[in-house]
Amino acid sequence: MLLSRPKCIDFLTRLAKLILISYNFLLMRNDFFSAKKSTRPERVFLKTSETGLRDKCGIFGIYGKGEDVARISFFGLYSLQHRGQEGAGITVTDGKNLKSVKGLGLVSTVFDEEKINSLKGFASIGHTRYSTTGGNKLCNVQPVVLNLKNDVFALAHNGNIINAMDLAKKLPNNVKLSSTNDTEIMGWVIKNSSGKNWEEKIFSSFKKFQGAFSMIALTKNKLIAFRDTYGFRPLVLGQLNGSYIVCSETCALDTVGAKFVREVAPGEIVAIDEKGVYTVGKVPSSKKSFCLFEYVYLARPDSIFNKQLVHQVRQRSGEILSYESPVGADLVVAVPDSGTSAAIGYSKASGIPYGEVLIKNRYIGRTFIQPEQHIREMGVKLKFNPLKKIVKGKRIIIVDDSIVRGTTMKKIIKILRGCGVKKIHIRVCSPPVTDPCYFGIDTPDKNRLIASHMTVKEIEKFIGADSLAYLSLDGLKKASRIKSNKLCTSCFDGKYPMPVEGGFRKDVFETIN
Repeated sequence: MLLSRPKCIDFLTRLAKLILISYNFLLMRNDFFSAKKSTRPERVFLKTSETGLRDKCGIFGIYGKGEDVARISFFGLYSLQHRGQEGAGITVTDGKNLKSVKGLGLVSTVFDEEKINSLKGFASIGHTRYSTTGGNKLCNVQPVVLNLKNDVFALAHNGNIINAMDLAKKLPNNVKLSSTNDTEIMGWVIKNSSGKNWEEKIFSSFKKFQGAFSMIALTKNKLIAFRDTYGFRPLVLGQLNGSYIVCSETCALDTVGAKFVREVAPGEIVAIDEKGVYTVGKVPSSKKSFCLFEYVYLARPDSIFNKQLVHQVRQRSGEILSYESPVGADLVVAVPDSGTSAAIGYSKASGIPYGEVLIKNRYIGRTFIQPEQHIREMGVKLKFNPLKKIVKGKRIIIVDDSIVRGTTMKKIIKILRGCGVKKIHIRVCSPPVTDPCYFGIDTPDKNRLIASHMTVKEIEKFIGADSLAYLSLDGLKKASRIKSNKLCTSCFDGKYPMPVEGGFRKDVFETIN
């Protein structure tokens, strides 16, 4: 019997979904067994996100006898979910053994009540991941645990080590790698460095690592946090009753009810044990290079870095942008969520009313699986839906955090044109992204960054806007209220704080036969 056209389409859609589910299951199954059997990285093919820009990772650690450390870590990671959505893990110690639960997917997917209850101990570290080195596979989910002959050591890492391949080549022949990420390599380098304890080994290994690392280590009886001398990635210290917490952002401290104490300084090594929290060493820092993009997009607006609330920095950037690039309009709107604060600032400074127009589907993350072209084209519609009646016949200013490839903005403009918008002016609260990041953000190759090969006018035409303007780099620096010589601006100007020697590929270990 022949099916009608609607029924046929429905049947084919269901069949495609079934195939996709089966495919993903096989990938997860293969990752599981490769994590157990693999001794060296294998060749895989990697997918890229719709926007071409992906975050880094979120890390969380707590030392607190008498506290439900795994549950607190779960809530801490939940609040850091924006920093990584590919996988999550928690490792705890009871003084004798380290136990881990890890998995692919969101924090809420990986953990349930049974798994949280299985993690008993007095200290824990957790990680939520985006793949900046190594593919999205189970074997690469952190924390990374090194089971040594007489000891055990776990690591959770936010950042990227650009000389990881060179370090891997220098490892002893008896070291068998079980993953394709740089964190495991760092663990082995630390283990084989000089020192009578883990703190001393970490201190002596600092100069071997080139790149960005904010890290939390867990031993049987203590927690150790350390940050690279440049301070690329954030790392903050908090207190909860008699317990101490180290994590990526202050928003995680707020979530679990902890008090913000201070930031871990660049080059600082902090230990937390039954004696409390104390600095065990500090590697001199000749140059500080905090990532300016943390303020633009990466961090949550309710987090604080360098004594600056992220929301206020973004709002100031919007205000400055309105002075630099004014335009007549009826309404200022934001691409939620990272563009919202800047749009409010632009509206305040310009006197043009702010309105919510793009309604975000909160169940769609910053990136997701897009197996086929026709499904990929639905991505923006899945993520944003406009309030048609509010924008019809209006001149609007759309404020966004950044434009990487331009494909997402192009689709947003197309959708709004279909709603009868009269004029669309795009204002971006950061400078053009012209160069890739090698310090913990998964940006595309330079030739896939639209601003690296197009002028502003050419981008304007490509996305279909009536006008396009970016915030100047000086304007963004001014909004951050941080001295220029203490910021990393390499994605905007190509001036890297350290030599990158031809760059770095995230799949560097995936392509080893």
